[in-house]
Amino acid sequence: MPRESKAAKIERAGIVTKRMYEHYPQTKGYLDFDTPFQMVIATLLSAQTTDKAVNKVTPELFGRWPTPEAMQEADELEIQKVIHPLGFFKTKAKRCVECASTLMSEFDGVVPQDIDDLQRLPGVGRKTANVVLNDAFGITEGIAVDTHVKRIANKLGFSKSDDPAKVEQDLMAVFDRSDWLPINKRWIAFGREICDAKRPRCQKCFLTDICPSFKGEG
Repeated sequence: MPRESKAAKIERAGIVTKRMYEHYPQTKGYLDFDTPFQMVIATLLSAQTTDKAVNKVTPELFGRWPTPEAMQEADELEIQKVIHPLGFFKTKAKRCVECASTLMSEFDGVVPQDIDDLQRLPGVGRKTANVVLNDAFGITEGIAVDTHVKRIANKLGFSKSDDPAKVEQDLMAVFDRSDWLPINKRWIAFGREICDAKRPRCQKCFLTDICPSFKGEG
């Protein structure tokens, strides 16, 4: 198979964006929150679990500790009890308190709107920072690459890397900046509905004609 030129890849990326929009016009996030701080905490808690599971524990969590001021004073054991159903609850409870404390000591309790500053918060990597910027502030600094986005980027031939940072760079090189923000939400929906990791529903996919991984089965 001949190597795809960058121009051709950019053209194909535009087609993917158009079709994703047609099938998933809404790009609302899956995590429930009222403030940027709550968005940060909810995103931290979502690691290695589902957004639905996070949304079940955050009403009590944010009801008791709604602000960084309150959460920095929280007893980690009490937080553990609330978030216990999520798994890794001891580490996550510790991160909640540490994140709140850092926000208070370094940012006067205000969640920063800068991707580098966000990554100074304990437990916040680039993917989480991108999600927070996108969902809490509507700011686009990059593309939030989670397991769905990484897998689909590989499937669609936009990246060959397994490194989320490299996948992000590969995607940013071919997708218009104006389209970066909704990629994560739409590709997650696509990954759950059609491009499942274990059982991809290729015969129902609207991208088979431009997907280099499609071999006519599925």
